[in-house]
Formats: sequence, structure tokens, C-alpha cells
Amino acid sequence: MNRQLTFRQYRAVDLTLFAVMLWISETVIVRAARFWFPDQLYTVSAVGALVSIVLMRWGGFAALHAALGGLVFSLASGGTAQQTLIYCVGNLLALLMLLPRRLLGAERIRGDAFLSVGFGLLTLLLMHLGRAAVALAMGAAARDCLGFFTTDALSLLFTGVIVWIARRLDGIFEDQKHYLLRVNRAEEGKGGY
Repeated sequence: MNRQLTFRQYRAVDLTLFAVMLWISETVIVRAARFWFPDQLYTVSAVGALVSIVLMRWGGFAALHAALGGLVFSLASGGTAQQTLIYCVGNLLALLMLLPRRLLGAERIRGDAFLSVGFGLLTLLLMHLGRAAVALAMGAAARDCLGFFTTDALSLLFTGVIVWIARRLDGIFEDQKHYLLRVNRAEEGKGGY
């Protein structure tokens, strides 16, 4: 039986797989860091990289992954309810990356290594800024909010490398409508389907 997924089913499966990857990778990274480096102030996170990829693949659906990334990080690191709120809501500022995605075009960003890595880095920096803004709104001191940028600085490198690798893999860092149409055209050209 040759049963093909509808576009909505494909999107649901893809978003679910990325959510599972995010949950597992973030939990493992945070717990490993707490076990091996308990006295370190610095953190590393996969959330920026994965949210960047989902933003490129599915646009605004990345809001789910941004909030989920904040939740998983907070739960894995033993955060309070206030910290969970700061991370979940603050991460949503990454959705501002929908503007360059629309203005420059997803294909132009994907096709240029500098734009792709910049897209990933700006996504993470917007998450940092969002967290700081939410913390400020909840009464945190401005100097304490700098910690969202400084303690997570290693994640910038991590995000840049992951996005650079992802853009080199066929279909990973690509708008999925474009990808599916491209693959379908290639198959039709070969006489398939």
C-alpha cells in the first residue's frame, strides 16, 4: 500500500521530531554540564540552533519550540516557576527572525553561509534579549540581566556551528514547502511519481 502523508501530517511529524530532539538534547546537555561541571557559571544550549532550524523550515511554528526550549532548560536545571516563565516567554522574541526570513527570503538566507550563520546567531541573541526583558519586567536588576548574555556565550558558537552544518545538509535548513516542491520536481524530471 502506497500511502503518502498530507502536507499537514508531514509538518506535524517534522515538528514533533524536532521537539523530541530539542527535549532530549537539551536535557542531556544540561544534566551532563551539571554533573561534570557543577561549579561553572557558563551553560551551553541546543535551543538556539534547533529553533533557528525550525524557523527556517516552518516559520512561526517555531514558537512552540522556542517556548519548549525554555521549559526543558528550566526543568532540567531545576529552575523556579519565575525562571521558567522568563525562559519560555523570553525565547519567543526569536520570532522576530521571521522578518529577515520574509524580507531576504528563506532561500537567500539558506544559500549564503554568512546569512545562515547570522540567522542562527541573531535568533539566539533575540532569545537572550527576550529573557533579559522579561526578567527586567519581573523586577530583576539590569546588571543581573547581563547574565543571560554572558553565561550563555558558548551557545553562540554551538548555534553557529550547528546551523552551518545544517545548511550544508540537503533539506535540513530549508523552507519545507520549497524543499518538497524541489524534490517533487526532481522526481517528475526522472519520470517518478
